[in-house]
Amino acid sequence: MPNWKPTSSIETLKARAMIMARVRQFFAERDILEVETPLLSQHSVTDRYMKSFQVKDFMGGDGYLQTSPEYAMKRLLAAGSGSIYQICKAFRQDELGTRHNPEFTMLEWYVEGFDHYQLFDQVFELLNFLSQKPLTLSRFSYQEAFEQHLKINPFTISNQDLAVLGRELLGELPDGLERDDYLALLFEDRIEPVLGLGDEVSFIHSYPVSQAALARVDTDNPAAACRFEVYWRGVELANGFYELTDSDEQRQRFVADNQWRKENGLPKVSIDERLIAALNVGLPECAGVALGLDRLIMILLELSDLTEVVAFPADRA
Repeated sequence: MPNWKPTSSIETLKARAMIMARVRQFFAERDILEVETPLLSQHSVTDRYMKSFQVKDFMGGDGYLQTSPEYAMKRLLAAGSGSIYQICKAFRQDELGTRHNPEFTMLEWYVEGFDHYQLFDQVFELLNFLSQKPLTLSRFSYQEAFEQHLKINPFTISNQDLAVLGRELLGELPDGLERDDYLALLFEDRIEPVLGLGDEVSFIHSYPVSQAALARVDTDNPAAACRFEVYWRGVELANGFYELTDSDEQRQRFVADNQWRKENGLPKVSIDERLIAALNVGLPECAGVALGLDRLIMILLELSDLTEVVAFPADRA
């Protein structure tokens, strides 16, 4: 007989529901509007590292389960919605693991008039609001994190030296890795596990421009983008941007993504012209962040596996 039971206890599911209610309370108190946008769309993301689920025979062609509600939410912002948030399912082709499920619950929000520094202060407010104990905050730039933990400057180290370091610390690696691949692998293996330990929440900001396709470039540091990530208990929780509003630059980045895809044998992804049209009309100055709610609930309930907070993960769906 197949195992039909949920992987999460009913008590945990009740605690999850209470946390979700508290999340909605947080945004209601700040007059941030809850919205819903389609999970199934005619377009996907060009992001070279993101794999969407494709759906046949949707609106006369192929459709995609959304990796994030970002594009549709930006269209609402351009239409005059004001600050908005959404709790929704998102879908990414990824292996099932202690911190990954192909279908997951995302909290995404955008605040008009905020830059990325103001928004990560608000993320910290949310985590404190949901936590049972007061949290502390640490902030490091991407460069500072590498200098502290690996004694290198990720912006200036040569490609050759980076490749040598990667193989020294991580062992045998696949051929054909690019600079950002080495940086990402080193960050994930050597830096991420020691971020946000205990009751400390860590914010990493000022990532390389090549790692932030939807964020604006930092005018004070043109090598860096206005992007941040949030880590708690060694877990990546959220990814945020001071949003790019220039439609021409956004199109150029999408085109560059597709060129990379072509050169690396991946299928081209058509550009979402509705998003470009919305940016042409005008996206308000804003910052946005996407937060993995399943991971956050796992941490808040002091559990160690995502399946403990999800009723039916992919292998029981």
